[in-house]
Amino acid sequence: MLTVILKILLVALLLYIIANLFRGLFSALKNDPDAPPMSHYIGKRVLFSAVVILFIILALLFDVTTLNQRPY
Repeated sequence: MLTVILKILLVALLLYIIANLFRGLFSALKNDPDAPPMSHYIGKRVLFSAVVILFIILALLFDVTTLNQRPY
């Protein structure tokens, strides 16, 4: 059950990362002085990417999930 929750959380975070990527793109194209700058959204994307990597490393350390076996 914990593995399913972890996978759902990781997929949700990855979708949020993609959404921030597109919000940064639209922010760069709009040229609106009142809107947050593109770096705001790109910084969020980098932060949540680091969180995803941290979750994967912690899941591996606590044996919640395992790596794929070597194919040879």
